Amino acid sequence: MRKSLLFFLLSLAAIFLLAPAPAPAQVAVGISVHVGPPALPVYPQPICPAPGYLWTPGYWAWGPAGYYWVPGTWVLAPRPGFLWTPGYWGWGGGAYIWHAGYWGPHVGFYGGINYGYGYGGVGYGGGIWRGNTFVYNTAVTHVDTTVIHTTYVDRTVIRDVNVNRVAYNGGTGGIVARPTPGEIAAERDRHIEATAEQAHHEEIARSNPQMFASNNHGRPSIAATSRPGEFSGRGVTASRSENASFHPPHNAPDADRTAAHSNNFNAPHNNPEYPHNSGNAHPENHQAKPPHENNSHPAQHPERNDHPEHDDHGGRSGR
Repeated sequence: MRKSLLFFLLSLAAIFLLAPAPAPAQVAVGISVHVGPPALPVYPQPICPAPGYLWTPGYWAWGPAGYYWVPGTWVLAPRPGFLWTPGYWGWGGGAYIWHAGYWGPHVGFYGGINYGYGYGGVGYGGGIWRGNTFVYNTAVTHVDTTVIHTTYVDRTVIRDVNVNRVAYNGGTGGIVARPTPGEIAAERDRHIEATAEQAHHEEIARSNPQMFASNNHGRPSIAATSRPGEFSGRGVTASRSENASFHPPHNAPDADRTAAHSNNFNAPHNNPEYPHNSGNAHPENHQAKPPHENNSHPAQHPERNDHPEHDDHGGRSGR
C-alpha cells in the first residue's frame, strides 16, 4: 500500500516537473517618465500606399537612452470599420505616463494632442468607413486619386489656428483637455491593440540610435514612412528645419514601468504639419457622409492630390 502511494506521488511530481510552464498573463503596461517629451516634429505625410491603409501618427517613445521618435506610418486596418486612436503622454501622479493607442470602432481620447493629418486633438477627420471600404478626405490626407478612387474633400475640418506642437497632456505647459462623453464611451468599446506590424515598426525605431532625441535634437531624419518597418527608400520623409531644437534635460531619471490604469493597449502616436480637425470632429460623428465622394475613373478625372492643403509654418492646420 505504501509502495503504491509512493509510486503515485512520485509519478505526480514528475508530471508537474515535466509539464511546460504556463505563459505569463499579458498585462497592459504603461511607461512613466519624470521628463516630458520633446515637441512634435513637423514633417510631410508620405502618400497612402494602397486602399484600406489608415494613417497612424508618429510619437515620442521612451527607451534606454531617453525619448526616441517612432515615425508616423500608414497601417492596414486590422478589420473593416476600425479606426486608430493614437497614444499620448499624460501628466499624473508626479510623472508623464504613456497611454498607448488602440484600434476600435470609434476614436477615443488621445490627450487633445494635435498630431496632424486629421488628428486635430478630438476625433479623426482624415476619412470614414463606408461598409468595408475606407473613404479618404483628401483635404487633410496625402492620397493619389489616380490610384485610390474612394475619396472626398471636406475642408470644414480645417481651421486657421496657431499650431501647438506640445506632445503631452496636463502638467506644466501641457495640453489642457479632458475626454468628451463620446470619447469616454469609445473607451468602453471592444479594442484591438497595435498590430504586429506596428510593434515591429516601433522596435526598429528603438534600435536606431539616430531616432533618439539626444542625437537628432528633435528633428528626426526618418519622420514618417509609407509602410510600417520601411525606414529607407522613396516612402520616407524627414522632419522640416523649422522644428524647435531639443535640449536634453540633465540627470534624466530612468523610466519606471507601472500598470496602465486605462483601456489603452501597447502601441504608438504623433504629427503636425497638415490641416487638423476642428472641435466638432467628435468620435461619435465619424460616420457622417462625405460631401463629394470621388469614385470616377482616373481616365475621366485624372485628379491627383499629392499635397493636401497645409502651411509649412503651421498657420493653417487640418490636424
